[in-house]
Amino acid sequence: MRKYRQGDGEFNRNMRRFAKTDYGPEPFTANIEREADKNSFYRSAFWTGKCLQMTLMCIPVGGDIGLEMHDDTDQFIRVEQGQGVVMMGPSKEHMGYSRRLTKGDGVFVPVCTWHNIINTGKCPLKLSSIYAPPHHKRGTIHQTKKDSEQSGY
Repeated sequence: MRKYRQGDGEFNRNMRRFAKTDYGPEPFTANIEREADKNSFYRSAFWTGKCLQMTLMCIPVGGDIGLEMHDDTDQFIRVEQGQGVVMMGPSKEHMGYSRRLTKGDGVFVPVCTWHNIINTGKCPLKLSSIYAPPHHKRGTIHQTKKDSEQSGY
């Protein structure tokens, strides 16, 4: 994960648009579509509680979240902006479930299900994702997919 410093110009530009990264575990309300639109990071932990977590994601044109499987959490992903394709299955080699996604669509990913979402649109794909229980450390920011992979997520 990239270490940000206050004097870092890129950090300052992004933080002005997305001022705080994790509002949990305090009671909180937000317009998720608006917050997702402001997020330009690959992944930002938006709210982390004891049993639930929401992250916001920004997937560039032609990019994807990466083939993954969570053995300890169910996941819900909602498309806030853009379009894509989701693929899911019981193994990397058997991803038989495939659906097109557009704004407002939700994806339910059961525990131990391999999945990937690919941005097939002409603009960044903005997603909100809920994990139960939380999957990332409170306050996680991954500027890019590469940052996420290097941190072990």
